Amino acid sequence: MTTPADETRTKTVLGVIAEHTGYSLEELGEDAVLEDELGIDSLMREWVLADLETRFQLPKSLDREAATVGDIVAGVSALVATMDGIPPATMPDLPAAEGHAVGAASGVCAASGDGETTSDGDTTKPGETMKDFGPDGDADLFAKAARFADHRRRRETDQLYWYGMPSSGRLTGRGVYHDMQVGRSAEYLVFASNNYLGLANDPRVADAIADAARSFGATNTGSRIIGGTTELHLELERRLAEFKGRDACIVFPGGYSANLGTISALAGPADHVLSDSLNHMSLVDGAQLAGARRLSFAHNNMQALEQRLQQVAERPGGTLVAVDGVFSMHGDVCPLPELVELTRRYGARLLVDDAHSTGVLGSTGSGTAEHFGMKGEVDLEVGTMSKALAGVGGFVVGEAEVINYLRYYAHSYVFAATTPAPMVAGLIASLEILQKEPALLEGLWRNIRRLRDRLRADGFDLENSESAILPVVVGDEDVALRFGREVRARGMFCQTVVYPGVPIGQARLRISVGVEHTDADLDAAADIVRDSADAIGFDRSGVAA
Repeated sequence: MTTPADETRTKTVLGVIAEHTGYSLEELGEDAVLEDELGIDSLMREWVLADLETRFQLPKSLDREAATVGDIVAGVSALVATMDGIPPATMPDLPAAEGHAVGAASGVCAASGDGETTSDGDTTKPGETMKDFGPDGDADLFAKAARFADHRRRRETDQLYWYGMPSSGRLTGRGVYHDMQVGRSAEYLVFASNNYLGLANDPRVADAIADAARSFGATNTGSRIIGGTTELHLELERRLAEFKGRDACIVFPGGYSANLGTISALAGPADHVLSDSLNHMSLVDGAQLAGARRLSFAHNNMQALEQRLQQVAERPGGTLVAVDGVFSMHGDVCPLPELVELTRRYGARLLVDDAHSTGVLGSTGSGTAEHFGMKGEVDLEVGTMSKALAGVGGFVVGEAEVINYLRYYAHSYVFAATTPAPMVAGLIASLEILQKEPALLEGLWRNIRRLRDRLRADGFDLENSESAILPVVVGDEDVALRFGREVRARGMFCQTVVYPGVPIGQARLRISVGVEHTDADLDAAADIVRDSADAIGFDRSGVAA
């Protein structure tokens, strides 16, 4: 029999879910599937569960594998039933039919277990991840930093956290890094760089930067709109627009700021931003900064996207669908033809982030639209110039009147210092080389195929990678960190990606392939990954032995 207390508790749980996801209470049926139906990925689910644990003062963590809204309600009820009385829990102050979105959870779940040594000598706490050290409501805002410092020291003692190792000299297919944990420098095979076309090491690019520094000085010390625009900036924008086959281009100081500024300039509290559940954080943060109603949809699932579009179709305001062209931690490509068709049918606008597509996809390397034979058919295309184009900055291309609007309303353009003129000169040189030397793109794809085929032949799960990013899926975070440590010990430098880079349970090695890798480099990398997996007892189907 349902009691008034049960009804109040259920309403509170639904209110917390609505607060974090942007759904109204009426949209949160208990049978609704979190990811496939509602588009609530594991990161957003973590925010919800952590907040519920704090509000209800639960004695232990909720089930992180909860699949439906009803599973979360039942989990809270089960834990409350074990307590003396019902702890206080405040119902979020939500409009009855609208819901609203907020940022990260106000609480985090407690770290599991006491410090102990694992079977291979590690001293880390089992199950403890970076998600355990977010905002927690402590009166001292710095308290979480002290707790994380202990966690980081344990990881570094076990040589599991090695992020930020400094390099010296040029990084090609090989490079020298200083391992601060062991106090020595060594040469590694470099598979952690986004220098896909090797242009960061091209002497023509370096010469262009040096010549421009002598002509224009180190920088312009101003924003683009007031004193920071040079003739080089305008030339770069002209060339990028032409390269992408669009009317106009605006250059931002960075790719992250391009997404922040563009989304927050175009969308507001009365609008909707629909995001793929695996989007880059810059897209997520741009929607949050806009204050728009944010809804996610299951990764590359066009049925789920159409459900979202149907949900918002009757509501006032505009709708922006934002996706990655190439998903940065997964390497797969968005289904652009279906995205264009759906957004047009429902009157929405489409933004594609081509950070890892520019210089990689398409017959000339211009990105996702060219890859699908759809140049000019995406409303807005964002690019990052710190990867294949080997510089610093971001850009957006689209219709001229929209681009000009961004010049006055995108805060990360209006109020940010300009990209230095010497760097702009280097970017122009990189773009010229890419357009004149198709052999670079051909060589990159030859290398991608060689290493991808080797890793798949050895039984590794690379998901649906169709780019220069090869994800070796592991799953468990501790296993992935040990895997990365073994790879590094054998002389290969690649990224070990854990939360928040990927959701909990999707940890992986992220291998980036470049044109500068030789056949010997690629074969050695495949051998190292295979031997490292065997050394830690990793089942190549994705399950730790």
